[in-house]
Amino acid sequence: MPELKQNKRNAGFASIPNFPIALTRIFGWAIIGVLAAFLFNNFLTNWLGWPGVRILANPSTGGHDPRIWLQVAIYAAAVLAAAAHVARTRDRSLRTDHQRVFGLNAVLIRAGFWAVLLIGLIDFTLAFLKGEQLLIGLVGAPLADTLGRAELRGAYVHMPLVAIGLAIALRTRVLALPWLVLMIVVAELLIVLFRFEFSYEQTYMGDLVRFWYAALFMLGCAYTLYEDGHVRIDLLYAEANPRCRGLVNSIGALVLGMPFCWLILSVGTAGRTGILNSALRTFEIEGVGDGMYILYLMTVLVGVFAVTLIIQFVSMMFGGMADVLGEPAPTGSAGGG
Repeated sequence: MPELKQNKRNAGFASIPNFPIALTRIFGWAIIGVLAAFLFNNFLTNWLGWPGVRILANPSTGGHDPRIWLQVAIYAAAVLAAAAHVARTRDRSLRTDHQRVFGLNAVLIRAGFWAVLLIGLIDFTLAFLKGEQLLIGLVGAPLADTLGRAELRGAYVHMPLVAIGLAIALRTRVLALPWLVLMIVVAELLIVLFRFEFSYEQTYMGDLVRFWYAALFMLGCAYTLYEDGHVRIDLLYAEANPRCRGLVNSIGALVLGMPFCWLILSVGTAGRTGILNSALRTFEIEGVGDGMYILYLMTVLVGVFAVTLIIQFVSMMFGGMADVLGEPAPTGSAGGG
């Protein structure tokens, strides 16, 4: 009997025109492509000095630099690449894309976890050695001075650790965010123990907990969205049928979720003085004292939050539209999307 019902569902889905499926897939992948183009153009504009497409809003201030149109072409190429991808995989279902997009996001979340974990441990160690006047004795005055400069520590310590985190993320499949929770608990426990038992407390101890807390929430939001773990306050959604819930999720992702995240990225990257750009360009550590050099990373985590949520909203839209169109769930599929 279950097989008969599944066959009926498959037969009903087979009658659905391919156009709405293809259109949804092109739109979703185009959003991801435009996001990648946006980040790349932000690098070209604010790190390499290109004019940027924002200047088209006021051409009189930027002349007629041909690089503007090359940057516009990057966006066009992203959309065309999305259409070509859908054409090349025309038989792929929305639910398959739903899982694939989350798989892409999972790599970013894993990379963020490992980068935050490694940077936290290494930078905490450096801050401890500096605070206890041990760093110069271990590495010498020239290297200790280098490590004490924010731009050099960020470029030569933090950025390689980010690369290592990405390499680990590509080799593993476990998100490992629960381990970050455990690390936070252990770090907080040590603060309490040292404060009340040994009357010892330093700035970098609290910095580590705040850094990992920020990463947990910023990186965990997209995964929690995938697992449908965010709190819903509603009277109708829980009792609605799957198609209605899919429609609500799709519209919510497009109308409420994505615009909010795009607003964060747009404001945060508005020129070199945008909060995200300025923090990363200067490796901002204002008021760090003997603490950790991670203030700029906590700011950048807001951008990571927006990027991973945009990608996850695309995945959510794919899953929601699959429900709206009556696409059957894969055999043996579990929850979470």
